[in-house]
Amino acid sequence: MATITVDDILEATGGELLSENSGAFSGVSIDSRTISMDELFIAIKGERFDGHDFLDDVLKKGGGALVQTKPESFVNGKVIICVKDTLRSLQDLAHFLRMKKDIPVIAVTGSSGKTTTKEMVYEILSSRLRTLKNQGNLNNHIGLPLSLLKIEPDDEVIVLEMGMNAPGDIKRLCEIAEPSHGVITNIGTAHIGRLGSREAIREAKLEVLSGLHIAVINADDNFLMAGIEETTDFKGQIITYAINNDAHVRAADLRPTEKGTDFTLLIRDQGSVTVSLNMHGTFNVYNALAAAAAAYSMDIPVDAIKKSLEAFRGFPMRFEVLKKGGITIINDSYNANPASMKESLKGLSLIGAEGRRVAVLGDMSELDEFADEAHREVGRTVLDQGVQIFIAVGVKMGAAAQEIMNRKDKKGVQDVFVFQDAESAGQNIMDILKEGDTVLVKGSRSMAMERISDSILNAL
Repeated sequence: MATITVDDILEATGGELLSENSGAFSGVSIDSRTISMDELFIAIKGERFDGHDFLDDVLKKGGGALVQTKPESFVNGKVIICVKDTLRSLQDLAHFLRMKKDIPVIAVTGSSGKTTTKEMVYEILSSRLRTLKNQGNLNNHIGLPLSLLKIEPDDEVIVLEMGMNAPGDIKRLCEIAEPSHGVITNIGTAHIGRLGSREAIREAKLEVLSGLHIAVINADDNFLMAGIEETTDFKGQIITYAINNDAHVRAADLRPTEKGTDFTLLIRDQGSVTVSLNMHGTFNVYNALAAAAAAYSMDIPVDAIKKSLEAFRGFPMRFEVLKKGGITIINDSYNANPASMKESLKGLSLIGAEGRRVAVLGDMSELDEFADEAHREVGRTVLDQGVQIFIAVGVKMGAAAQEIMNRKDKKGVQDVFVFQDAESAGQNIMDILKEGDTVLVKGSRSMAMERISDSILNAL
């Protein structure tokens, strides 16, 4: 197990040791409820919480604390270090420990597919190398440094998902992790309400390029590729992946199966293999290609890439295909943005070939003044993807329903229903569905669309 010494902490943070104790910690924690006796508590001060409020309880359970407000009293045998800013110190300590290890760090970012791609990269690399990753989607200014602090002496590579809400976020995460490799999955319109334009989103995502030796890029994303071509200060190597364009790593002959998607994986200078991916949707093939390209950049052979991709399984609520009582449920309720909504509807069109295709879609958040048009575009995609039953959940998604109902040519849409929230939709959903239906359930996290999936499963 890795250890973090008091000397490490003082050197990394420039803090002041208030106690006479020294020694080492097995890790750090910002959660007073779960801290263990050999961990250091970092008292993060946020907008809605202050870790200093729990200091007395923490010092009874943990090994010490990093604070920015000096405590009134001390506990014998417990380390207390005072710094100017505990959040900054958390990040500085993570950076300090990362720089002690001269190993590759792979950063994964993009508008959608980040978590799945990161997990696929981990699946491939960990089959050959001792690999550290950030758990779940702990991809922000707190979660990423906490993940880095779990580094072990024998780790050989690190894979980190990087998220953002504003310009400068990716830049700051890169300052902490100093990645050597980067993966950009795509540029969509997630967070457009905050950043104002797709160009601003692209610029923010391209912050990851600074300092990279190798960048893995989706060559089918023309908007992303244009941004790469306009970037004059990136001097590293670019490795591309694609389905429709020429690239270092490609997929061809995509074939939907009952379990997922089969495709031919072609890697430049390494030949081709058939991959049987246990995940549905073309977007998941793109995620697999991004992971394969990252592995290719690490000199992992194609046979090992194939084996790991075929062993990979998806996650709950991320285009999770469930079958019960004659109904197929695609639970994609973890989150949604305009790009992922469109891709999921395309996935529904490939899976629901026999019975009715039913789209149960909830509001997308963080779109601000772009919300109305973005939801109307969802309505147009519903029309284009052969959906027979459309169920809109939420006020914003009502605009999509209206877009469909205003059309003379409804392109096969038989019925449109509108519900205020997931609870009311869940209460009425079984009056709409029938045996043989394939049902896509998707919406932003705030809509709790999984309640609808649960209602269907509990009723069958």
